[in-house]
Amino acid sequence: MRRNWWRWLVGVILLIAVCWPAYTWSKANIKTLKSAGRTRMAPVIMIPGSSASQNRFDDLITELGKETPQKHSVLKLTVQTDGKIKYSGSIRQNDNQPFIIVAFANNHDGKANIDKQAVWLNIAFKALIKTYQFNHFRALGHSNGGLIWTLFLERYLKQSPKVHIDRLMTIAAPFNMESTSTTTKTGMFKELYQYRQGLPDSLTAYSIAGTENYTSDGTVPYNSVNFGKYIFQDEVKHFTEITVTGANTAHSDLPQNKQIVALIRQYLLDENVPNKIRKQNQQQMRQ
Repeated sequence: MRRNWWRWLVGVILLIAVCWPAYTWSKANIKTLKSAGRTRMAPVIMIPGSSASQNRFDDLITELGKETPQKHSVLKLTVQTDGKIKYSGSIRQNDNQPFIIVAFANNHDGKANIDKQAVWLNIAFKALIKTYQFNHFRALGHSNGGLIWTLFLERYLKQSPKVHIDRLMTIAAPFNMESTSTTTKTGMFKELYQYRQGLPDSLTAYSIAGTENYTSDGTVPYNSVNFGKYIFQDEVKHFTEITVTGANTAHSDLPQNKQIVALIRQYLLDENVPNKIRKQNQQQMRQ
């Protein structure tokens, strides 16, 4: 009996000795395979608002370049009304987080044009995927650019099923257009609300509002930005609204506003920012 017991014990020890390395290797391999599913390149794609060109974010990019530890190459696209695309700039080799700006030859305001611009964005997006082979990205939209992104995510991203969005940040996006009402719903809002279930479940979204006088940034009413919560809440993984006040909070100044640049660095680009700025950013956030 004693000999059988020792044989059993030795057998168990040998089994563990053989299986443990295999288990450890398998666990590490699974983790590697999961990571391998994400391309190294994850561009930050920016869309300007109405009447703005592909150069709208030049000042923002300059501000980001002053403190960012990583230098980002810049590629600019302008989509023509016939779907053809004009390019300028380039993406540097081994730049895993380039900035890509998508603008539109017809950059006029109005719901009808915003609907068209979402379609044109889809054309540009598919062309970018084909050329650069990325499968995840981050997005920034100023003013109506935020509406274009929202429509695209609701209705067109599913046409590129192997690509997903990590984060979205909108700046002064008028989800209820020019309305100052807390109850009246414009046609633009109704469309965004109707298709909201198409938003990616895993999305982390930030909506920034600028206020010169706590009611408006001089162009977009705060209440209109605030309507974004009815679109995103309970449809995406995380939604956060942020209000920026003080100097340089007029609508056209917002993309290069120092506070917003810090928010972009921390929450969109995942950069390390000083603790003082990090605390200020957190104070502005409202879940």
